Amino acid sequence: MNYLSIENISKSFGERVLFEGISFGINKDQKIAFVAKNGTGKTTLLNIIAGLDSSDTGQIVQRKGLNIAYLSQKMDLNTALTVEQSIFDTDNPILKIIETYEKALENPDDTEAYQEAFDAMEHHNAWDFETQYKQILFKLKLENLNKKVNELSGGQQKRLSLAICLLQNPDLLILDEPTNHLDLEMIEWLETYFQKEKITLFMVTHDRYFLERVCNEIIELDEGEIYKYSGNYSHFLEKKEARLAVEKATQEKAKNLYNKELDWMRRQPKARTTKSKSRIDDFYVTQEKAHKKRQDHQVQLEINMQRLGSKIVELHNVSKSFGDLTVLKNFDYVFKKGDRIGIIGKNGSGKTTLLNLITEELQPDTGKVVVGETVKIGYYSQEGIDIKPEQKVIDVIREFGEFIPLTKGRSLSAGGLLERFLFNRKQQYDYVEKLSGGEQKRLYLCTVLIQNPNFLILDEPTNDLDIITLNVLENFLLDFPGVLLTVSHDRYFMDKIIDHLFVLKEGKIADFPGDYTDYKAYQDIQTATTSNKVKKTDARDTSTQKLKVSYQEKKEFETIEKDLANLAKKKSEIEKAFVEASIPEEKMFEMGQDLESIIKQIEEKEERWLELSMMME
Repeated sequence: MNYLSIENISKSFGERVLFEGISFGINKDQKIAFVAKNGTGKTTLLNIIAGLDSSDTGQIVQRKGLNIAYLSQKMDLNTALTVEQSIFDTDNPILKIIETYEKALENPDDTEAYQEAFDAMEHHNAWDFETQYKQILFKLKLENLNKKVNELSGGQQKRLSLAICLLQNPDLLILDEPTNHLDLEMIEWLETYFQKEKITLFMVTHDRYFLERVCNEIIELDEGEIYKYSGNYSHFLEKKEARLAVEKATQEKAKNLYNKELDWMRRQPKARTTKSKSRIDDFYVTQEKAHKKRQDHQVQLEINMQRLGSKIVELHNVSKSFGDLTVLKNFDYVFKKGDRIGIIGKNGSGKTTLLNLITEELQPDTGKVVVGETVKIGYYSQEGIDIKPEQKVIDVIREFGEFIPLTKGRSLSAGGLLERFLFNRKQQYDYVEKLSGGEQKRLYLCTVLIQNPNFLILDEPTNDLDIITLNVLENFLLDFPGVLLTVSHDRYFMDKIIDHLFVLKEGKIADFPGDYTDYKAYQDIQTATTSNKVKKTDARDTSTQKLKVSYQEKKEFETIEKDLANLAKKKSEIEKAFVEASIPEEKMFEMGQDLESIIKQIEEKEERWLELSMMME
């Protein structure tokens, strides 16, 4: 069933064309991701579909009575209201049904109006609306219904906006970067929710694990053309690679034909017959194909980074509180060369506070932070770039110099640097205030990196960046020789660039040796172990006899947890390989058999662990 059709729509701002003549449809139960570079109008397209903006050409045709909810990046909440009041301060159709029913109760003589209102309450299950909204808010960790919106963090406000959308029971839910400002726990909850619910989605997101696990179709806008892929993110990568290979082969063929036809054109045939004129027309078509260039660039910066000395950054017994809230207590860590650390924790757990302590923008309540003399910190904060009126893109870079020093005595001009960061010559002379949010973030990232830091701190660097830029950033960071410390909710990004984690929880920091997927597997083992211990305790309480355990069984029991952790890690590695790589069919079959074997071993060992634990004291 078709819900909505986008027919030949275009949008420009002055001379800047965002998109032109694009068409596609959205059908019931599809979960579609829209993928495109920053600056190509992804948010503008969502606003047009949601009815908040209009296109220059074409039209949006939607099914009559279609209920659309839109979670935009800009959270339009009344900050004077409480959490609960915000639920009722919406155009939720169920609220109107409840209002109509309450009015019908005031006029009992109009039995027809009452019956219609009653039937509507039944049809939309509006009787349980209060229970529904309280359940949703509880799941989204918004238990304090009387808390004012202006007292909520950015992540809490995003969750409240999400709750308002979900409670509309929309036919079509439009999402613009739904994982921005959410912590990892909330992202995984939302992921699971969308996997289970029969709901039609159209979204823009850079979260590649979210794309992988939620979407069943991807629509890509690339070089002005629309491409559709039925499947998740892995399927999209595979099919896009195949498409680009065909395009490359087609262009090579066109180049060969062009060279052949160019020789014919140079001989300037005198007889302009209908056949020769047709051949001349074909020549110009071939010429266009042969010289067509993709606007793909690689950010390659061999920055002349100052060498780090033996003392980098040291935190000694550092504590920090804000009133009664302790965000950090007695933390010690000495940074080493080559450290690549990710920071995770719930919203409000103190991730940004830790970064501000390291950069000495905040002072600790107790303890001290020591920064080595050779350390040059580059700090990419969530605040982003400071936009000055009528400042052009290239002027932002020129504030740091006309030329950037590179290794081996080379240098790079400000314009050349911007080209490597995907700003063409025309865009370099655009005003910064006209850039999209993602383009502004890319420019800000550029200003941080060109200062030649050897200790790089990134606070949510993936927000608003498109997938192409993320791949470029990741490749740059993989080659970055200094110390890297990053806060990010992007699990794919974290898995790719970091090798251990700071896990913040209730003022304490645990140093976990591994990436996010390793940590999640470890958590799953811990949860299973705790659950089994509860079962063991229950079994002991009900048993009348205690079984004798041999020495060998005790030794087996002691090693099982370690075996389970190793198996869980192997399982996650195989699953990650399925996601990240283009695997030959025979190799995929072999890996699938390995994965099946590991899962079976985990099940057997968990069963044996439970059996042994019930036998022991």
